[in-house]
Amino acid sequence: MPTSAAGGAQPLLRERATDGSFQRQQSAFRSQISGDPGAQFPPAAGRYHLYVSAACPWASRVVIARELKGLHAAIGMTNVDPIRDELGWRLTAEEPDPVNGFQYLSEAYLLADPGFDQRVTVPVLWDIETRAIVNNESADIMRMLETSFNQFATRPEVELYPDDRAAQIDELNEWIYPLINNGVYQAGFATTQSAYEQAVAGVFAGLDRCEEILDRSRFLCGGQPTEADWRLFVTLVRFDAVYVGHFKCNLQRVCDYENLSGYLRDCYQWPGIAETVDIDQIKRHYYMTHPSLNPSRVVPAGPILQLDSDPGRAAVGQK
Repeated sequence: MPTSAAGGAQPLLRERATDGSFQRQQSAFRSQISGDPGAQFPPAAGRYHLYVSAACPWASRVVIARELKGLHAAIGMTNVDPIRDELGWRLTAEEPDPVNGFQYLSEAYLLADPGFDQRVTVPVLWDIETRAIVNNESADIMRMLETSFNQFATRPEVELYPDDRAAQIDELNEWIYPLINNGVYQAGFATTQSAYEQAVAGVFAGLDRCEEILDRSRFLCGGQPTEADWRLFVTLVRFDAVYVGHFKCNLQRVCDYENLSGYLRDCYQWPGIAETVDIDQIKRHYYMTHPSLNPSRVVPAGPILQLDSDPGRAAVGQK
């Protein structure tokens, strides 16, 4: 049983600034998988394991990278329960931990660092050999799956971070993360009107900017999806179902945007992606684990998202 790591919703209180804004904690484990001689964590098939949640957007982008690259045999993966209680992310009898037999993910954090007392997060890239957390930063892990494990991928030809698009992807990530990916959380967890209004304005400034890009390009960087698209997608697919109501990001819905709505369906229908999305788990996680925002923990029945309808995007950018 965990005795130190902070697992549940209460640690979010530590991430609120005096002006009422939400200030996300920094990821504590940032080691890299490297093929350099003598590297602490070299690339290897079967050595590493992912702990993720289908409910969490940060974990979902890692799940997508693993799926698209075809790394199932090389890197094992365990999904935690979407309902995070006061002890945090829980492993269940339906999907038990095959590596360590952990009951709570906080056990992994305490094993890696007995003094760890921050909020326990997913995803986690775990080293089976040394029983240590390699990394718990989703951006790092996603990039490592693309660059460090390509030799083990069944689809090595899939390029999420192609050299000729790297600078463009980096530039997109620089503003999509603060305005949209993290912006919805800053709006949802704001405790003052001014902090909320600033955050929600940023969210929709970011969405408007994406809408403009997608008017002339099927995906953010051209005709094929890249890392930037999947980082945006995990927020968009949760937006109308959760962020509009639960996080008060309600100036517009994604379905109100002509380009973004079609783009969301285009991404969702890309081979392998729909299987990574579980709207039921997403809704139950948010509405049942943030009692300060939804004390009744009632999960709304809607909306009906119609993600399987025709995206109408194939000809965009080809005129």
